[in-house]
Amino acid sequence: MATVLPPSQLGATIWDWSRTCVFGVINVTPDSFSDAGQFLDPDTAIARGLELARLGADVLDVGGESTRPNSTPVPEEEELRRVLPVIEGLARQCNLPISIDTYKARVAREAVAAGASVINDISGMGLDPLMPRVMCESGATVILGHLRGTPATMQEGVHFVDVVGEVCDELRVVLRRAVTEGIAPDRIWFDPGIGFGKTAAQSLQLLRDAGRIREALGYPILVGPSRKSFIGAVTGDSVERRLMGTSASVAAVVMAGADGVRIHDVAELMPAIRVADAIRRGRLP
Repeated sequence: MATVLPPSQLGATIWDWSRTCVFGVINVTPDSFSDAGQFLDPDTAIARGLELARLGADVLDVGGESTRPNSTPVPEEEELRRVLPVIEGLARQCNLPISIDTYKARVAREAVAAGASVINDISGMGLDPLMPRVMCESGATVILGHLRGTPATMQEGVHFVDVVGEVCDELRVVLRRAVTEGIAPDRIWFDPGIGFGKTAAQSLQLLRDAGRIREALGYPILVGPSRKSFIGAVTGDSVERRLMGTSASVAAVVMAGADGVRIHDVAELMPAIRVADAIRRGRLP
């Protein structure tokens, strides 16, 4: 039987795990693998965030740098220029928690000052030595991701003997550091890093065993399978044709035990999430 997690602080909300938490993605980048340039204009990005809120997202996840494999790092000033107007606009017009998707401490600090209450760091505090202090001092909820290397080099680190066991072991190290740095336990989530330095087969194993990862760590698990390359490896579909594959992977990972999913297509995937939730929990919403 799955461990019942204590309630978690998610922005101003106390999340009680009665259903899967949905993070809606807003990529404010010209080179995202999935929706490059669509929401680069701040007003367009804000409108998209408000639409995601209306469609059922629980958290709005704003990112200003593509972290796809072999991506080029974005200077801090440019990342801030992209994300701060969007976060400020959403904070004025929407009461949902706002997440900043960044591995840079300065971007995280200024995003929280602008209205974000969640810091989503794909590197698990591994790429900026100042990130642990910012996370602790901000009081934000933190998503600590699994990543070997950097986005530019991560596909060189795909050598695992037991990908699930090794990801759990490496995230335990991240957890010890987070607790030592003073980050409140009720504000810690983990992300196993689907597609980040993983082969398609390894990503599938992590999705299948999301519940095992959750039980091993004892903390909530957020999974981001949306439109990723492992789906294309299975179906042969291009990025823009991966909705059905994403729907299958989202439903499967909810059933497997994930506590949250990070997705682009909120309207289209919400029925799959809610049905998977109802099956997993054995009750109607």
